[in-house]
Amino acid sequence: MTQFMMELDEDQRGIRDWIHGFAVDVMRPAAAEWDEREEFPWPVVQEAAKIGLYSLDFYAQQFFDPTGLGVPMTLEELFWGDAGLGLAIAGTGLAAIGVLTNGTEEQVGTWVPQMYGDAADVKVAAFCSSEPDAGSDVSAMRTRAVYDEAKDEWVINGTKTWATNGGIANVHVVVAVVDPELGSRGHASFIVPPGTPGLSQGQKFKKHGIRASHTAEVVLDGVRVPGHCLLGGKEKLDERLARARERAAGERGAGSPNAAMATFEASRPAVGAQAVGIARAAYEVALDYAKTRVQFGRPIIDNQGIAFQLADMRTRVDAARLLVWRASWMATAGRPFTAAEGSMSKLFAGETAKTVTAQAMQILGGNGYTREYPVERMHRDAAIYTIFEGTSEIQRLVIARTISGMPIR
Repeated sequence: MTQFMMELDEDQRGIRDWIHGFAVDVMRPAAAEWDEREEFPWPVVQEAAKIGLYSLDFYAQQFFDPTGLGVPMTLEELFWGDAGLGLAIAGTGLAAIGVLTNGTEEQVGTWVPQMYGDAADVKVAAFCSSEPDAGSDVSAMRTRAVYDEAKDEWVINGTKTWATNGGIANVHVVVAVVDPELGSRGHASFIVPPGTPGLSQGQKFKKHGIRASHTAEVVLDGVRVPGHCLLGGKEKLDERLARARERAAGERGAGSPNAAMATFEASRPAVGAQAVGIARAAYEVALDYAKTRVQFGRPIIDNQGIAFQLADMRTRVDAARLLVWRASWMATAGRPFTAAEGSMSKLFAGETAKTVTAQAMQILGGNGYTREYPVERMHRDAAIYTIFEGTSEIQRLVIARTISGMPIR
């Protein structure tokens, strides 16, 4: 078993530096423009595809890195470049994880390549779980999938919201209710292939931050998908539902995670790595500014009030990274999250990004509040990291339940 490492090896450092170069040369010069345009940055994603940075092969290589550090290293560098552009490049990964987590080998081999396309024809994918009345409360999900046995098809109806790449994706992964009586245990995930009738984009959201990333509603009106588009297959689903019905007679709510939660649990350290990248970027801008900004005849970093803030910022960034790396290594090594370490990493990194970007704005003073400097954009981008893929409050609830064994509400 690979030991937990606190530093990257030579090959990993080479990959990190390569991604960092892309962030410096391509992402940062384009970041402000795409933030203002609030459009999906196809040209930037295509540039990433041309060099192999946006590709199934690259992400598979990082996903199967035996140290567990490939994915967090990649995401930290991309989001150091810019969060909106980073999410445009990385957003497909959540749908891919949904298939890797719940799908068969054949489904992984069939659908994941179609999520990325190639350098000549770039594609994206969307994971659709949240609904207008079902965000953190996945048991309130209303999107329904009904099996048509005569045609071996699933018929899906409902509306999804907050879907990254929703409506513009080539492949959509949709979580739906298959047995309403089982609550959150009666969910399953489905592939909706490209061009399937009945799927359409609803409202596109105008957001506070990560504005280069496309976020929209996805409307499913009589969508029919073949039986083989049920992730994991019907036999596995029937077995899982039967076990859930047996448990329902005893303690309701026990058992293994549902389809949406399995995906989120696997992705939380990766989201934490994104937040680390944003926080690190803001800290570096603030440090450079404090060393060069002169007031009262000396650099402002000479003042303890500024210097101590920067010390705290760097400490939090490094601590957040270590929590993310630990959770990523544990997941790769097959170590159970006995203290909800995945949620810990996302909670602390998300709160760190929000705090550190606010401190960076404060250190830059009036300049930090203007769009001439990037920290105001970083602060807007960071705000979502205490909200999406489980709010900070939900992460604390998960951690508290895990460490106590109690049904805390």
